[in-house]
Amino acid sequence: MISLSPTLKAKLSTPLKIGSVTINSRVLQSPLSGVTDLVFRRLVRRYAPQSMLYTEMVSAKEIHHLQELPKIMHIAADEEPISIQLFDCRPDFMAEAARKAVAEGANTIDINMGCPVNKITKKGGGSSLLRQPEVAEAIVRTVAEAVDVPVTLKTRIGWDEREINILDFARRMEDAGAAMLTLHARTRAQGYNGTAKWSWIRKVKEILTIPVIANGDIFSPEAAVRCLEETSADGVMCSRGTLGYPFLVGEIDHLLKTGETLPPPTLATKLECAQEHLQGLWEYKGKKGIMQSRKHMAWYCKGFPGASELRDKLSRIENLEEGLELLESAIDK
Repeated sequence: MISLSPTLKAKLSTPLKIGSVTINSRVLQSPLSGVTDLVFRRLVRRYAPQSMLYTEMVSAKEIHHLQELPKIMHIAADEEPISIQLFDCRPDFMAEAARKAVAEGANTIDINMGCPVNKITKKGGGSSLLRQPEVAEAIVRTVAEAVDVPVTLKTRIGWDEREINILDFARRMEDAGAAMLTLHARTRAQGYNGTAKWSWIRKVKEILTIPVIANGDIFSPEAAVRCLEETSADGVMCSRGTLGYPFLVGEIDHLLKTGETLPPPTLATKLECAQEHLQGLWEYKGKKGIMQSRKHMAWYCKGFPGASELRDKLSRIENLEEGLELLESAIDK
């Protein structure tokens, strides 16, 4: 049993309010490039029916030049609450993309100001906006004026250890019209290495009036509770902890709402989930889905006897039947 402090219990007993949108969960699924497509979101939603989910990040430039929306923006009718995350450095492109995202069904628009990948930052997007606060302000303000849903953002604490500017940056984003800020408590230079510096989340929470969501090193319900206790954040966002484990958001949500820890899924349940994930990717994306499934299958195959051998075989599958048979054989064992 994980004990929640009275203060934390009181906070978690109320819904999360993001501007005009009310969410009956304090646990969010992070947008993850190449991961959080419709197939993956359906699996997460099964265990976390009230949590906010996010699409993969979408290029506003790409939307500007396409007549049809890219597939990663597609939202199913039963996906609410759902947010579409956008990235670019041009306020007008971002506003245009945001309007299309709302028309597609997004309940909020999230702006990526934290991606550390070079191909994004070199073009002025992602975490490079931490070095361009005036541009970031203009993006938030322009997008907020363009749509009638809340505008949120996800960012990091700074570019590197010498440029941790999140306190000034966060204030500016709130003043520009952001309705919520999610903070990955690492610098851009850290990437995904080292330990998330949760103390910065507390500092940001102390100076803002909008909700602050904690992100970074949330790999278990225990870590989520510890993070919330240490930071006083308004919720947590799960990222890498859900790779090959779409149960995590629901497990944390259940704990925060009831104080009870759910038993972990059995190995058979996890492998059956992998089968469903594989089947869904094939039905949704065809051959491309099979190629994409290889990384997902590798994430599912961890921590049990024979996992390495199964992972190696699944990383080379060429069709749906081959993958399903390998997983079925592992389940039978």
